[in-house]
Amino acid sequence: MISYGRKFFSYRAVSTLVVFVALILFFTFFTPQRLFIDPRNISALSKLMPDLGIVALGVGMLMICGEFDLSICSILPFCSYIFVLLLRAGTNLSVNLVITLLGGAFLGLVNGLVTVKGRIPSFITTLGTMMFWRGVLYVHSRMWPIGIRAYLPTGSSFENILTGIIGGVLPVQVLWFGFLGLVLGIILHFHKFGNWVYTTGDNKEAARAMGINTDRVKTICFMIVGVLCGFAAVMQLLRLGSFAATQGIGFELKAIAASVVGGTSLRGGIGSMAGIFLGALTIQILENGLIFMRVPVFGITTFIGLAIILFVILNNYIERKRRG
Repeated sequence: MISYGRKFFSYRAVSTLVVFVALILFFTFFTPQRLFIDPRNISALSKLMPDLGIVALGVGMLMICGEFDLSICSILPFCSYIFVLLLRAGTNLSVNLVITLLGGAFLGLVNGLVTVKGRIPSFITTLGTMMFWRGVLYVHSRMWPIGIRAYLPTGSSFENILTGIIGGVLPVQVLWFGFLGLVLGIILHFHKFGNWVYTTGDNKEAARAMGINTDRVKTICFMIVGVLCGFAAVMQLLRLGSFAATQGIGFELKAIAASVVGGTSLRGGIGSMAGIFLGALTIQILENGLIFMRVPVFGITTFIGLAIILFVILNNYIERKRRG
């Protein structure tokens, strides 16, 4: 295992932090009428960021373990649909949340078992489950939007805990994002399971020789992604006030992009939770700022794709210099 890969705030995260700060300064001074730092935009951005950010935390951890998950764009709306159905059935809200998270864990478990037991690349496994669960969801929901306000009025205590506003300024979602990032960071960098994740991603055969059950480690990481998708799904559902079968479309690539920008290696074994956290912020800051720069919506993906390539080149260059 590469020792510096386990640092909570690695040199790769530092480079992401530099770019993140540079983007904020650039958009602050060059967006028309400085709309980027308008309090309304900051408030909206604070509510939107955690949706992708929370999912990216799990995806990044899975990538460090050496696997990918493309199915999150189907797991997220599927979990949202589970919560809506339970809500309409009149089930207790806390029970709804637990069942939804368990549903996400189950979908992650399926991905993990198919990958490790079937000896199938996770890219193929999750591409297949992405299409499968999306098809099931589309057929069962008939693609109809479902409002939740008839079953869960605005301002309920449950909603305030997940998507409320603290002090009239700070969205609770930001605190959840930070809290989950901290918890996963502690697990990844200071717990033996985190050591197993890095070792499995860096050299699976060596990990097995050390007595690590690599199949179990990978399966647990898939389940963590599923649970985080379920949690983000409920947050997004409460914020929007309705279910849509197209929720989460595009999240799979953005989450991978956030992890790569945060310094996570595509080959596994290298990355940090701080870097993934900053990567998620960077991707969404870039997207938001480009909109204010009046870049066409379909052109924004061009810049995100360019950012991914540049970060990979930069990180590979820095890594070669460190080893040299």
